[in-house]
Amino acid sequence: MKLIADLEQRLRGLDAASLTRRRRTVATACAPRLEIDGRPLLAFCSNDYLGLAAHPAVVAALREGATLYGAGSGASHLISGHGRAHALLEERLAATQAASIPDARALTFSTGYMANLAILTALGGDADCAMFCESLNHASLIDGARLARAAVSVYPHADTAALAVQLAASTAGTKIVVTDSVFSMDGDLAPLAALLALCERHHAWLVVDDAHGFGTLGKHGHGALAQAGLHSPNLVYMGTLGKAAGVAGAFVAAHASVIEWLIQRARPYIYTTAAPPALAHALLASLDIIEGPEGASRRAHLDALIGRFRRDVKVAPWTLGLSATAIQPIIIGDNDAALRAGAGLYGRGLWVPAIRPPTVAAGTARLRVTLSAAHTDDDLAQLIGALNDLERCAP
Repeated sequence: MKLIADLEQRLRGLDAASLTRRRRTVATACAPRLEIDGRPLLAFCSNDYLGLAAHPAVVAALREGATLYGAGSGASHLISGHGRAHALLEERLAATQAASIPDARALTFSTGYMANLAILTALGGDADCAMFCESLNHASLIDGARLARAAVSVYPHADTAALAVQLAASTAGTKIVVTDSVFSMDGDLAPLAALLALCERHHAWLVVDDAHGFGTLGKHGHGALAQAGLHSPNLVYMGTLGKAAGVAGAFVAAHASVIEWLIQRARPYIYTTAAPPALAHALLASLDIIEGPEGASRRAHLDALIGRFRRDVKVAPWTLGLSATAIQPIIIGDNDAALRAGAGLYGRGLWVPAIRPPTVAAGTARLRVTLSAAHTDDDLAQLIGALNDLERCAP
């Protein structure tokens, strides 16, 4: 059949370019030490930054939530699927951003991808709207901008001067600046204070995807806005709940009027079944940990691991990215070389993924190391030793 033959030819093309992606099946709970195909591995590829995915208190809360509320929600939030656990979670999440956003309110989503689509299509649904998007934004932000009716401009990575020129030249009635906070493949931070100053000057929204910052950044784990000390009604914040929070889902926090507009107009919110309320119940336990002494201790341990990794790893002739977060990229360049490096680590019992285009730009294939508070000092020593050995064997 021609249709199948065409697809198979394209698949062979991906394989020839070392761009084929392959899944591995994990048989154990999310943790640094996993079992894959009957083999134990030490993983440095999870976004479970605080090690809460298998935390006994979170697991117990999920079990309790299922007992209280059942396995599913049964309907969309606007029909009958908005449960008590969802409402309680939204109140707690709004409180995490109250110091940054006046009259803050929160809205939960099943995934961060859906949340970003909702924000950009609802706020950018007017033909007299212009979006200004950071060049390294996550795919969900790129797709949200494409789906909106707004005109889209892309500014170079972290280049606030270029963005200022674009904003000044725009005559759009609604302006929206869109950025990641922690860039998912590089681990560096957006210049949020400078971006917000531009947005306030030009009467623009600043949409911040804090998928990799919520839980890990800020004194109480409240994320990038708190860490930067920002406060403005122009802020629209998206945080995910399946990374540092250890469960699943996402939320948007913004001024109450913005949230009400999303409820009324965001199609990814209106037309999907609500997440199981048991997940929301588990997330309340996760927030207790994030905001409490244990969360502070876990963040301190994670920061210590990051500092030690950056001090002791030797990756020349490759390049260690400029990141102070749990995401530590080792830029290799060539796709084949990145795959060989990942395979070399895998052979030593370490799982570090090789990231290739289109996830990153051509010529910037890399190993993406992600550290977790669940990693021990011995775990990190094993990784550093293996990477330093790889460096001596690098092509």
